[in-house]
Amino acid sequence: MTNRRKFLKTTLVVAGGMAITPAAMAAKKSTKNDSTKGIIYTKDDPGMWDEKVDSHAPIVEREGNKVTLTTDHPMSARHYIVRHTLVTDDGQVIGSETFYSNFPEAVSSYEIPEGYKGKLYATSFCNKHDFWVTEFEV
Repeated sequence: MTNRRKFLKTTLVVAGGMAITPAAMAAKKSTKNDSTKGIIYTKDDPGMWDEKVDSHAPIVEREGNKVTLTTDHPMSARHYIVRHTLVTDDGQVIGSETFYSNFPEAVSSYEIPEGYKGKLYATSFCNKHDFWVTEFEV
């Protein structure tokens, strides 16, 4: 009976390892850039929006724990920045602000949590030219 239990446990461990290994290897091969190509745009990878970088990638300014995001983009009824978000490397949303076409500009400010060190992601979403991200470190 002990040998049978040992055999079953060993079989489960080996089968689990065989199932997990290909997934782990595939995840390692895939980079963040590959999986978000055509969905998320950056200064370095503007995709089809090559001529839109300056007016769509969020500009980050930092003073102490305060971060200000600016998207240097005109705001009109037909074409405007919809939203800014500031997100930590582990996905915690520090803050977000929604804009409307009648807003004069797309500018938002956030407080970085005390003692936070690491990557942050500033996002800007345009109603015509998709989702843009600027990565930076504090």
